[in-house]
Formats: sequence, C-alpha cells, structure tokens
Amino acid sequence: MSRAALLVLADGRFPAGGHAHSGGAEPAVAQGRVRDADSLAAFCRGRLHTTGLTSAALAAAAAHGIDPLALDEAADARTPSPALRTTARKLGRQMMRAARATWPSAELDALAGARPRGAHQPVVLGLTARAAGLGPEDAAHCVAYETVSGPATAVVRLLSLDPFHATAVLARLAPDLDRIAERAAEAARRGIGALPAASAPLLDITAEAHAAWPVRLFAS
Repeated sequence: MSRAALLVLADGRFPAGGHAHSGGAEPAVAQGRVRDADSLAAFCRGRLHTTGLTSAALAAAAAHGIDPLALDEAADARTPSPALRTTARKLGRQMMRAARATWPSAELDALAGARPRGAHQPVVLGLTARAAGLGPEDAAHCVAYETVSGPATAVVRLLSLDPFHATAVLARLAPDLDRIAERAAEAARRGIGALPAASAPLLDITAEAHAAWPVRLFAS
C-alpha cells in the first residue's frame, strides 16, 4: 500500500475536475446559510455526515472489489436530484480520464467501456484507489476529505474568506473525517446491502435551483 499514491489521489491538483464545483456551497452562500467560518464549518459537517458518508462508502466498496456497475446503480438510487446525478457522472468521467492516465488498469478500462458517459465519481475514485494499490479506508478518506475541502475552497472565492480560517475549519473537522472513513470502510466490508444511504434533501433542492441559474461561478 502506497501512502504516496494516497497523497497524489487526494491532492486538489489531481486533474479530476473538482475545482469547478462548490459542493452546494455557492447556493448556500447566496441564501446566507454560509457567511463566515463558523457557518462554513456547520455546512461542511452536515455534508460530511450525510452525502459524504454515502459517497465514502461507495468508494470504499469499489476499492474493496465489489462490482462497480452494481455500485453505480446503487449510487443512482442514492442520488434523487437529476442535477447531482449529472454532476456525479461528469466528475466520474473526468476522474476516469485522469485515473487511466495515472494508474492504467483493466478494471478501469472495463468500467469506462460500460459507462462511456461516466460512472458516478465515488465509484470511479474507489476503483482508482484499487488500481493505485490503496485500500477501502484510503478511498473513503479521499472522498470524505473532498466532501469538505471542495466547499471550503469555494467559499474562500465566494466570500473572500480568509484562507487561513478555511483551512482551520478543515483541521477541526479531522476527527469527523476519520470517523466517517472508518464507518464507510466497515460498511463496505459487509457488502453492498450494508452501504449507507444518508441524504441531505436541502442539498438536492438547492442543486436543482442552482443548475438553472443563468450566471454562476461554479458548475455545481
């Protein structure tokens, strides 16, 4: 197991397209629900313990070797918002391009062939972790971290929030990140039927509204 590979995969500069997405932070800022470091922390914590847990478990399951096509269907069932399903597949397609260039794998090739328009991003990330020699908990940590780091980075741009304060939010969330990754990996070891389906309905609602904005800074 390569810790260096984990750093590469979790690096925000890995060309998987996440920089163009706010994880729901842009509409939250527009509605005044995220306005400073404290409200950003609350937003990130809520996202982590709902959609973050679900996505981390899907990634862990893919890294564990569970059928990625079955996991892709499970991800669809756990994503009621059409806008978020589209986003997840776009991000999955971009992640697939980066993954196949970085860690060539027959399993990645097979999923790319079966889902030419993109599989859900957490599933692709988990299969990428597997190709890189990483385990389920590593994949879960990657997803958990990007669940909160994406919105934190976006809010720095949206609110001109002090980046030191945004980074402090992420640091304070570290124990939560570890717990979510552990829960996700444990669920993955019990099989696809044990994967969590935690959701955040407000994120679904605002994603649909955000997709219709004529002008926006982030794609989602």
